[in-house]
This record gives sequence, C-alpha cells and structure tokens, in this order.
Amino acid sequence: MSRKVAFITGITGQDGSYLAEFLLSKDYEVHGLIRRSSTFNTSRIDHIYQDPHTENPRLFLHFGDLIDGVGLTTLIRELQPTEVYNLAAQSHVQVSFSMPQYTGQVDGVGVVGILEAIRSAEVNTRFYQASTSELFGSTPPPQNEESSFRPRSPYAAAKLMAYWATVNYREAYGLHASNGILFNHESPRRGETFVTRKISRAVAAIAKGSKEKLFLGNLESVRDWGYAKEYVESMWLMLQQDSPSDYVVATGVGASVRDFAKAAFSHADLDWEEHLEIDKKYLRPTEVDSLIGDPSKAKKLLRWEAKTKWQELAKLMVDSDLQSKN
Repeated sequence: MSRKVAFITGITGQDGSYLAEFLLSKDYEVHGLIRRSSTFNTSRIDHIYQDPHTENPRLFLHFGDLIDGVGLTTLIRELQPTEVYNLAAQSHVQVSFSMPQYTGQVDGVGVVGILEAIRSAEVNTRFYQASTSELFGSTPPPQNEESSFRPRSPYAAAKLMAYWATVNYREAYGLHASNGILFNHESPRRGETFVTRKISRAVAAIAKGSKEKLFLGNLESVRDWGYAKEYVESMWLMLQQDSPSDYVVATGVGASVRDFAKAAFSHADLDWEEHLEIDKKYLRPTEVDSLIGDPSKAKKLLRWEAKTKWQELAKLMVDSDLQSKN
C-alpha cells in the first residue's frame, strides 16, 4: 500500500505543527505551505523537519499563499495529496477589526481559492476546513452543529464564508469536504498575543521577577478551552469517515477569562488580584459573551473526546513558560 500524502496550509502555526507531528506518526508523507519571509518562521516544526536531500525525508515545505490560486492549483496537481488540511488564516479576532479586508481575503476568499484548486486540478482528495466557534457569536450556549451562526467580528464573518464555501463545494462537486468547528484550543505553542498564552507567559514572567503586571480586556468572556495537541486528531478522524460532514469539537466545559487567569496565577502561587489589571484598549468593538460547545456528534461518530479541560490546560501552559528561557 502506498504512503498517504497530506498537504497542510498553515503548517508553521500551533495546529499545523501538532497535525504534522500526528500525521508523521501515522507514516504520512507531509507537505506544508509556508509564506515567503525574510526571517525564519518555522520554529514550531524545526524539531521534525529534515533536509529534503537526506535519505527518505517525509516532511516537505513549499512557498505559497492562499490568495495565489494559480500557484495552489499547480502545487496540488503536482503533489496529488490524499488529504488537504486548510489551517492557514489570519486567526486573531482582535486584529481582524484592524485588518478586516485582509482577513476577508485570506480567511474567506482564500478558502474558495483552495477549494477551486482542488476541483480544477481534478485531484481525488479529502479536504478539511478549519472553522471556528466564533461563527456562533451571540448565539446562546451550548452550541452544536444545528445552532445559528451570528458572527460578531470580521474574522468570524470571513470564516462564515469559508464554512459555506466548503459545504457548497461538497454539494455541488461531490468533494469530500468537511468543516471542523473547533472551539478555543490552546497549548504552549499558542501565539503570544492570544489571551491564554498572554496569561501563561505573564504568570511565568511575574514568577521569575521580570514583570509586575498583566493587562487584559474583558474578563467575563466565557470560552470552551481545550488542548490543541488533542484536537488535531479530530481533524484527521473527519477525513477518515466514508461521508464528509461538519463537526463541533469542544470539551463541553466553559470558563471565563478571569477563571483561566486565576487558575494560572494560583498554579504559580501568585495573587491574581495583585498582578492583573484591566486595559480598555484590549476590548473589542463587539464582544462574544459565551462559547461552550456540545461535542456529542464528534463523540458519537468520530469516537473522539477531549481529555484535557481548562484547569489542566492552564497548568501545563504555565509550566511550559516557567521552563522556557525566553
């Protein structure tokens, strides 16, 4: 049996790096799309990258961009991937308010580009689209696959276009295309401007004596936080199903930003009230109050269930940042 070939956009991100590790453990040949940069941006995958000139390499990187449809079509036609995972995005909600047009171009139109590349290249592949719980916006929790979408940010609006484009290509062209509606998933590899990592890094810095205060915005927002390393398995499981579909992936447990911060500070034996302050510049023009997922469908059909809940997640992220030399 020939080795399966996976193509991952956004391979240098948190999810992309964990997914690449997971697929390599499954004996896949993995290809990743990276944007050209004058500086190295591959730190999350450096530990698994092999020089392609070495014997039997299984991880390959290709320069490209989601908004370059011609380049994507050529690359997909050449690679003939068994599975395509689209994880690339401008993924910061707050930033999307400052860069709405760019966010729409990459997160919305870019996904149409990769779907069209798959269709026009006439490749027999299975497609995974990284959707988001932000699609639900102001819809009350718990949210599942049947809940209404009410996006509250340019990021969520762009992701909504991508979601429906994936459904449309599935229905119109018979693509095995699935949406993973992943609720917040974090890890020590999370970008440093995302709130959970911002908290864990600040707690570590305060514990080490190199910082005094952590500034945050809305402490009352409730999110369903899971461990990204576990969530990538659900992506793979979706593409192993006979029929494509859309799945909510979550822990089913919610906690506020305040709760997460308190747990993180407590783990380092610090008084959160002494070190945490509110800064209005971190408030969004439109807030999303509560996102808590109902992962019943994923549990039943994929036989996937989150193992790490938010309390354990806060501890492991703080521990990682405490051990970091940065």
